[in-house]
Amino acid sequence: MHRRQLLNLLLAGTALMFPWSVSAAQIRHARLWNSADKVRLVLDLSGPVQYKTFSLSAPERLIIDVSSARLGGDFSQLNLADTPIRAIRSGPFGQGDTRIVLDLTQPLQLNSFLLPPQDGQGHRLVLDLSAPGKAALPIAAASAPLVKSQAAPGKPHPKRDIIVVVDPGHGGKDPGAVGAKGEREKDVVLAIARLLAKRLKREKGFDVKLVRNDDFFVPLRKRVEIARKHQADLFISVHADAAPRLTASGASVYALSEGGATSATARLMAQRENGADLLGANTLLNLKDKDPMLAGVIVDMSMNATIAASLQLGSTVLESLSGITTLHQKRVEQAGFAVLKSPDVPSILVETGFISNSRDSQRLVTARHQQALADGLFNGLQRYFEKNPPANSYLAWLQETRNTRPV
Repeated sequence: MHRRQLLNLLLAGTALMFPWSVSAAQIRHARLWNSADKVRLVLDLSGPVQYKTFSLSAPERLIIDVSSARLGGDFSQLNLADTPIRAIRSGPFGQGDTRIVLDLTQPLQLNSFLLPPQDGQGHRLVLDLSAPGKAALPIAAASAPLVKSQAAPGKPHPKRDIIVVVDPGHGGKDPGAVGAKGEREKDVVLAIARLLAKRLKREKGFDVKLVRNDDFFVPLRKRVEIARKHQADLFISVHADAAPRLTASGASVYALSEGGATSATARLMAQRENGADLLGANTLLNLKDKDPMLAGVIVDMSMNATIAASLQLGSTVLESLSGITTLHQKRVEQAGFAVLKSPDVPSILVETGFISNSRDSQRLVTARHQQALADGLFNGLQRYFEKNPPANSYLAWLQETRNTRPV
C-alpha cells in the first residue's frame, strides 16, 4: 500500500568477462532483436546475478556492471547492423565484476530487468533500448518470438506518473559554498538539477518538478512544502558543499536522522544546510486536532517508514554514483537536515562533490561532468523505483504486465 494511503487510513480510523570463481554464474548466450521501436538484448545466464546500469554522454554509451558471472562466449555473433548500437565491449571491473559497454549512435532510454527460469528458459537479463519518450513495444524474431504484453482484462490501469521533486540547493542571496576561484555552489547544483530534470522528463512514467529553475532563494520550509504540494513520490536535494579540510573530496548521500548524526561530517553538513530551525513533522501532517499520543504514534510510524525508504533510495543512488565519481563515504550517512523532514516522502540530499576541493571544483563546473552526475542520479532513481514502484504508477503496471510475458 502506498505510504500516503496508509497515513490517510490511520488518520481516518483514528557483462562480459566475469569473476572466474567456482560459484560464478555464466553468460551462456546473447540474443538480439531489432525493430523500428526498440532493440532488445537478452543475456542467457546459468544462474542469478546482480547488476547496475548507467549512461554516459559525449560519446553516448550505456554501461552494465554485472557481479559474480563470467562470459562463455562473446558478442561477435550479434548482428548490430541497422541498430543504434555501434559496438559492444566488455572487461573486468572492480572486485571481480564485469563491465559491459554499449557504444551508441544516439541517446537511448533503457528498461532492464531480470527474469527467473520459466517455460524452459533459464535466468535472463533483459535490456530494452528505445528512443527517449517512446514506449517500449514488443519485438518479434523468427528464432525466439516475444509474446505481446497483456494487461489484466477488464478496467484499464490508470498508470500515473512517478513524481520526482528535484531541489537545487541554495540560490539567490544564498550562494552556498564558494570555491577558491569563485565557483558558486548554487550555480553548479542548478545546472546538475536541470540536466536531471531533463532526463526524467524524457523517461516514460516519470514527471519532475524543480524547486527552483533560476537563481532565486527558496526557504527550507518552502522546499518541503513544494514536495508535499505536488504529492511527490521522491524528493532529492542537490548540493556541492565545502569542507573544513581542503583535501576532502568525492560524493556523499544523506538521509534524515531523528537522532544524532552518523559522523562529524554529516553533523557539520546538516548544520550548514539548515541555517534555520528544523521543521516539525506534526505541522506537515496536519495533526493539530488529533490526540497528542495518537499524533505521536502516526508521526513515528510515518517517519520510520520514510527514513527506511530514504536509506534504500540513497544506497541505490550512491552505488550508481560510484561509477561516475569518487565517493567521500561508501555508505548513506544520516543527520537532521531540515530539507529532508517530510514525514511521508522519501528524501535524500546528494553532495555531488566538495567545491572547496580544487579537483572536485574543476570537475563540477564542466558540462560533461555535470551531465555524467545527472545521468548517475537518474539511473539510481530509476533502479530504486523499478524495485519499489509506487501504487497505480506506470512502472507498477509495467511490472504486472511483464510477469505475463515469456522472454
